[in-house]
Amino acid sequence: LFGNSLDSRNIEQLLTLLLLIDCDELAIRSQQTWGEAKKNGVFDLEMANVEITTKKGTKVIDTDEHPRPETTLEKISTLKPVFKKDGVVTAANASGICDGAGSIILASEQAVREHNLTPLARLASYNVHGCEPEVMGIGPVPAIKGALASAGLTLADVDRVEINEAFAAQFLACAKELELDMSKTNLHGGAISLGHPLGASGSRIAAHLVNEFQRTDAKVHVGSACIGGGQGIALVLERA
Repeated sequence: LFGNSLDSRNIEQLLTLLLLIDCDELAIRSQQTWGEAKKNGVFDLEMANVEITTKKGTKVIDTDEHPRPETTLEKISTLKPVFKKDGVVTAANASGICDGAGSIILASEQAVREHNLTPLARLASYNVHGCEPEVMGIGPVPAIKGALASAGLTLADVDRVEINEAFAAQFLACAKELELDMSKTNLHGGAISLGHPLGASGSRIAAHLVNEFQRTDAKVHVGSACIGGGQGIALVLERA
């Protein structure tokens, strides 16, 4: 078993030439794009409100509590690296540990016909790929390439990409290796702003990309995440 601290330290091996400022700038981008998306109702289709009982009465939780869209580069740049003195991972540019839940329904074409269902998207392909545990954060790179190859597509065919922001350094390593177009990547924040509830982040990313088909005219979306211990997972979604 590989603990979070091992994975976190190994993330820093991915980008020895990356500056701390690059990671902090990505963190601010994640926070600010989430803020804009929330203000514009982007998450309305995918959020399930929860009612809780407090001493003051019933309270409706309809917004994630982890994001800090008001934070600034000046504020987070004062934080010290958490794993090594000259490292690039700080509390602000890493995903937060938080609680969350997600649910998706995957149905075969036969089930869709038999139950008269209306699909939101089509799962075109998926891929799980192993990599060296020492660089587990790079897992999305081969996983995305594998999933696209299975679907007969390339990144040039993709309208939107979502890679889980486990750490800014990890995300930037993948973006650099894949030469991603940031104008269509993680447009509404990611795990740095939203948090990373283990076991739920995959369904969150999938649900977000699926619902984005209803808001845009995009045709192909790709979602991916690294997996602690040395793996990456990715899926390719197409407009239904």
